[in-house]
Amino acid sequence: MKQDVVPVHVRGILPAAGGVAVFIGNDEKVFVIQVEKGIGTVISNFLRKAPNERPLTHDLIGNIFKGFGIVLDRVVITDLKNQTYFARLILREENELGIKLVEVDARPSDCIALAVAQGRPILVARPLFERVEDTSDVLQQYQDQAESQDRPEDEGP
Repeated sequence: MKQDVVPVHVRGILPAAGGVAVFIGNDEKVFVIQVEKGIGTVISNFLRKAPNERPLTHDLIGNIFKGFGIVLDRVVITDLKNQTYFARLILREENELGIKLVEVDARPSDCIALAVAQGRPILVARPLFERVEDTSDVLQQYQDQAESQDRPEDEGP
């Protein structure tokens, strides 16, 4: 995958109709990827470093990678077609024979979960990043609202 990419990270997670809105972006722009409620919870737990009683599927995948000496190098959200995002896992295997990179097609939600769980970079293809709608103001509005609800009434603004 030799295209220009933009580094992003998860900026917020909010409940949404039919699932969860995952806001990803940087200081320039933020956009939303809708995910199922379960995977939204998984991403949120990984962000909070919440412990699990048993390994989740994404933990299992990470353990399999580790067992075979594979490292998640990065994830790239590559495209948006018919309101569906596409993404790739970029895996790295390094041994005495050299370095091998493998790209695997995956759901963006799984890519984001794995990247957050393993502390790996999330990238967006620049043409896609330039095309998506900026939702920074929506995220800021929800964050401001949550902050004002957390503030004791006698403190004021």
